[in-house]
Amino acid sequence: MLPPFKIKSVEPVYTTTRDYRIKRIKQVGYNPFLLPATDITVDLLTDSGTSAMSDRQWAGIMMGDESYAGSSNFKHLKESVQDIMGFPYTLPAHQGRGAEKILDRALVKRGQIIPGNIHFDTTKAHIEDAGGRAVDCTIDEIYDPQSTHPFKGNVNLDKLETAIKQDPANVAYVLITITCNSGGGQPVSLANIKAVARITRKYNCLLFIDAARYAENAYFIKERESGYKKWIVKQIAHEIFSVTDGCTMSAKKDALVNIGGFIGLKSKELYKKMVPLCVLLEGFPTYGGMNGRDMEAIAIGLHEGVDENYLRHRTGQVADLGEQMKKSGIPVLVPFGGHAVYIDAKKFFPHIKREHFPGQALAIEFYIEGGIRVVGIDAVLAGRDPDTGKNIFPELELVRLAIPRRVYMKEHLDYVAECAAKIWNRRKLVRGVQFDFESPIMRHFQSTFKVI
Repeated sequence: MLPPFKIKSVEPVYTTTRDYRIKRIKQVGYNPFLLPATDITVDLLTDSGTSAMSDRQWAGIMMGDESYAGSSNFKHLKESVQDIMGFPYTLPAHQGRGAEKILDRALVKRGQIIPGNIHFDTTKAHIEDAGGRAVDCTIDEIYDPQSTHPFKGNVNLDKLETAIKQDPANVAYVLITITCNSGGGQPVSLANIKAVARITRKYNCLLFIDAARYAENAYFIKERESGYKKWIVKQIAHEIFSVTDGCTMSAKKDALVNIGGFIGLKSKELYKKMVPLCVLLEGFPTYGGMNGRDMEAIAIGLHEGVDENYLRHRTGQVADLGEQMKKSGIPVLVPFGGHAVYIDAKKFFPHIKREHFPGQALAIEFYIEGGIRVVGIDAVLAGRDPDTGKNIFPELELVRLAIPRRVYMKEHLDYVAECAAKIWNRRKLVRGVQFDFESPIMRHFQSTFKVI
């Protein structure tokens, strides 16, 4: 597949010895998050903020207007959001977490529920921090790694309506995450989004989109959903947001930048309610924790992110890596999503008990084998039940290999596939882990482990 870009700037790839990697991962408590980037050969920890920016984005950075209030770059950002998503009101934030914090502080009252498809870790953490409770209403197919349902991120409409109608006033808002990261980067169909919107209107509930990977989701709608083959991705994106009340976005994904985010809103009343929180938590409403140059890069990147040649190559890279692993016999989640390949850690290590975290064990082995950094979307990430204090063991125990946008070439990903096959061939020798130090909040970031 011909990449739809040329390379103008490069940085070195760091290579290390196996003995060095064994020593280093032990020194950081067997948590790849705690390794410095110079110890990593191929970094698939996340696709958030790791994109390579384009020449147009770098040129835009040189046009940064760093005025405290009324930056011209904010005007450009607002225009891009309105053009692609249709929202007349934009509140900038330093990244997606900032946007989530404002949204939940504004809308969530203690004890309220937020139904949707599987909420990601930061999303769930902010909901719980505000006193709310995330309710998973995803279709059952998402919990079957081998199901070939084309839209496994869809919301189960019966589950959603059951959750809402018990007490519509106790619903802070409904949230659809596109694509559904915690479920394997699986897309949501436009038909499902519109059906959810009808239910929320019926019960007078607000509907928001977690739009971090909206462009990839829109591309899958074009490729997989009947009736949209001739639509351009930008049209599909506009249609998605047209039935919602707003969105939060980490611009570090589909806007192809290294920092930034925003809230998009239809309602002037909601905007006015959130502005004071933006000032308190992020910054003035025309910069929201970002430099002017960062807003300019987002304004440009939003348009580049819906380019179909780029999206075809992007999703093709993911599929190619997934197919290579599948041919080696590795249990990967299908269909392949838009930003990452997910390995079924339970099937990879059936001899490791869940309380010994097979996902974390596999992440450790990727580093030892090839200096590759990946992350578990697993029980370590899921945390503990706030009521019982017991470990939450999600139905899916996954390891995510997230591919940064416009960064790695095929040779890099071929190397990853080769290393994965080597781990698979010696999988019976791998042992599980237990906590040495358990961080009380979002424990996968800072906890340390020891091998059983």
